[in-house]
Amino acid sequence: MHAWPASEVPALPGKGRDLKIHDSATQGTITLAPGPVARIYVCGITPYDATHIGHAATYNAFDLVQRVWLDTKRQVHYVQNVTDVDDPLLERALRDGQDWTELAERETSLFREDMTALRMLPPQHYIGAVEAIPGIVPLVERLRDAGAAYELDGDIYFSVESDPNFGQVSHLDAQAMRLLSAERGGDPDRAGKKNPLDPMLWMAARPGEPSWDGASLGRGRPGWHIECVAIALDHLGMGFDIQGGGSDLAFPHHEMGASHAQVLTGEFPMAKAYVHAGMVALHGEKMSKSKGNLVFVSALRRAGVDPAAIRLALLSHHYRADWEWTDEVLAEAVARLERWRAAVSRPDGLPADALVEEIREALVNDLDAPGALAAVDRWVDAQNASDGDDESAPGLVSRAVDALLGVAL
Repeated sequence: MHAWPASEVPALPGKGRDLKIHDSATQGTITLAPGPVARIYVCGITPYDATHIGHAATYNAFDLVQRVWLDTKRQVHYVQNVTDVDDPLLERALRDGQDWTELAERETSLFREDMTALRMLPPQHYIGAVEAIPGIVPLVERLRDAGAAYELDGDIYFSVESDPNFGQVSHLDAQAMRLLSAERGGDPDRAGKKNPLDPMLWMAARPGEPSWDGASLGRGRPGWHIECVAIALDHLGMGFDIQGGGSDLAFPHHEMGASHAQVLTGEFPMAKAYVHAGMVALHGEKMSKSKGNLVFVSALRRAGVDPAAIRLALLSHHYRADWEWTDEVLAEAVARLERWRAAVSRPDGLPADALVEEIREALVNDLDAPGALAAVDRWVDAQNASDGDDESAPGLVSRAVDALLGVAL
């Protein structure tokens, strides 16, 4: 599966600093100091109802991570998956009378278009669950053969008790885990499981549903969590720098994936930091596919909204915050974009070297994008209120906003 084209990231004078970011596993801020190549895995979409603002907010957060790392003169090895076969996708295709593969391909293509428009830097490896199946099957077999998985009516389940570190990503108690498991794709009430929280690794073929050859597992398809584990281990290995996604992935997805990987490799932890973006609401409720209260990036673009304004709307909220999308949020972003573009369109201006450092400082402190926007606002206000004579300043501001915030002025 191919990703989307990369926009050029302008080079800036000087060098950025190491990223300090909130880690869900330690429940505090840690400083990441990757080697020459920083490694990040971000969980991708299940391709239906793409791309809504909640998606865009999540991928915007991890795009900022990439930009901070690139500013330190590191390379970034970024991997993202597409869950292109899963129960919700099959259910949507059945509901709408569509072929599930056509639905997945169409929505993935739309997602690529939206990511391109929003200037999100693409992953080096963009992998679908279906194409990852040949690598998933051996991992499930290894877990089963090691006694960390068991069969139940042809399905294969992972035993959470096989990982002594289970629970150290989300820090939830058993009752909370059970409730979230039921809400987020698990089956805690299924009879015969060793532990209600045990997640499925391999689902035996069901009539009328797609299935693949699973070697000794029989025909079937992979569970949700093992998909990301196989892709991450294949392309990044253990101990990569960031495992990222929305806050609704902390449990069960990231918790279960970490346990799968840790049992498979005998190493801990799977990732140095587990980073989670907040949820976006609409009309007082979390934006979600099940509720249908979605605002789509593609619909905004068709309505003539500049993608740079959409990006500024996302950047105006801290990535870990839960917030609400409103017409006012978008209107403020459109107005900000106009002010910024007017300020950098002048032939000269106020010196901007200090501004570049302010943006850098804000972003390395847990991706404080609102703080970075406020710094640019201050420069713009001063630029509009006085005459400057630095001919290089407007261009430097444009390059900095592009390189560090992904907004083309």
